[in-house]
Amino acid sequence: MEMTTVTAGEAPRRTRGSRPQRGGVSAKSLGVPYITRNIPTYDILGEESLTRIEKVADRILAEVGIEFRDDPASLDHWKRAGAKLDGVRVTFEPGMLKELVRSAPRQFTQHARNPARSIEIGGNNVVFSPAYGSPFVTDLDNGRRYGTIEDFRNLIKLAQSSPWLHHSGGTICEPVDVPVNKRHLDMVYSHIKYSDRAFMGSITAEDRAEDSIEMARILFGRDFVDANCVILGNVNVNSPLVWDGTMTKSLRAYARANQAAVIVPFILGGAMGPVTNAGAIAQSYAETLAGCALTQLERKGAPVIFGNFLSSMSLRSGSPTFGTPEPAIGSMVVGQLARRLGLPLRCAGNFSNAKLPDAQAMQEGVMSMLSAVHCGANFILHSAGFVDGLLAMSYEKFVMDTDFCGALHSYLAGVVVDDNTLAMDAFLQVGPGSHFLGCDHTMRNYQTAFWDSALSDNEPFEKWAEEGGTDMAVRANRSWKKTLAEYEAPPLDVAIDDALIDYVSRRKNGMADAWY
Repeated sequence: MEMTTVTAGEAPRRTRGSRPQRGGVSAKSLGVPYITRNIPTYDILGEESLTRIEKVADRILAEVGIEFRDDPASLDHWKRAGAKLDGVRVTFEPGMLKELVRSAPRQFTQHARNPARSIEIGGNNVVFSPAYGSPFVTDLDNGRRYGTIEDFRNLIKLAQSSPWLHHSGGTICEPVDVPVNKRHLDMVYSHIKYSDRAFMGSITAEDRAEDSIEMARILFGRDFVDANCVILGNVNVNSPLVWDGTMTKSLRAYARANQAAVIVPFILGGAMGPVTNAGAIAQSYAETLAGCALTQLERKGAPVIFGNFLSSMSLRSGSPTFGTPEPAIGSMVVGQLARRLGLPLRCAGNFSNAKLPDAQAMQEGVMSMLSAVHCGANFILHSAGFVDGLLAMSYEKFVMDTDFCGALHSYLAGVVVDDNTLAMDAFLQVGPGSHFLGCDHTMRNYQTAFWDSALSDNEPFEKWAEEGGTDMAVRANRSWKKTLAEYEAPPLDVAIDDALIDYVSRRKNGMADAWY
């Protein structure tokens, strides 16, 4: 039986969860569904340099090629498209892949089960999504430990409760207490149950991608899903220059269903790519372009996101480093290249190698997050919670990062120039030598004039000391606990909930547990 979510004009349905507030949106969720940027991107390279990078990428694709392993269907696609095959290695004539991606949309909507929270990906729009993929979680009370399904649900609840995030994310942490071959079912169901925002599905096997899409069909209706994007799949290149079958099969599953694949190479400079920025960017461009083109061979016009993850490493120890300046500035160039292709961009995020929610965590996070903002990224994965080189999700850093995302809403709004903001009436009322504290203009604007941090302490030293002298990490610890204690699930149609529970149960009962 096909089911759809409630849309404007429909009669209300029986739901589970909290009572509807403000038209079904939690009273806490006062943020916008996504940001429309009002500041320009930061374009650091001129035409000559961009063209040189593109030409090197063309040479990599034509003279070195990319291997497509363990997926004969991908090789068949490339053969029919006119690429040259030597076993699993594929080479491409210059310009071929650019021509293929022309059919992908420049901008698309990812629909949320709450229509007020649907997001626009592409153009001048910016979407913040939590960090993704950590096997561990950490907090000030219990330290670092393997993630569980309870942690997974807690992090979804924290994301849902923040007005500064726009997306529920995907694998916010790995719930290692659930069998590997079944945990994707619990994760997708948890996103649907505990959030009414857009979400991501599984990519770790083709059948898990298909399960994720099928659960989205139960939620939205099969016909709606065929015509609209409702779920994303984040797929990674096996850099350097290898696409493995696990990823391409999942990539094709999403494209086949008209859902968006996010195509992301992870290039660790000096290991999976050159140590020099320009060479790593050229490699990344070639790998990503090939993945984006493959989605169009699977289904012409399917939405796709041009992704990138540049990183550096300590050349003394071989350890990955995150939040460093070279990948940050490299993101600016990736943004320019993606805009030349006309594809939506996923780039950078709130990266850090810090093991605690400390000064290092925020210094590195701000460095990389600002690069995402300035490079023109449309979908910013890893916006909150990233520590320990993405090996762990920190509860405290999660809420510290979402607070910073709030500041970025104001930053991206730019400077509004109109009669109100120019404040001539205030100058006429106050005059020389007085103050603006109680004037009419201040009273009209004081509630919205400045972004107000939920975690920063702006009190005098004496008051701060009397109240315990806490740092931001301690305040963040109190904040996430309070948020979870007050959390109420968004209402979900009972029939849809029952159908999802039944699907998950049948799929789990149909296979033995696997822990690898």
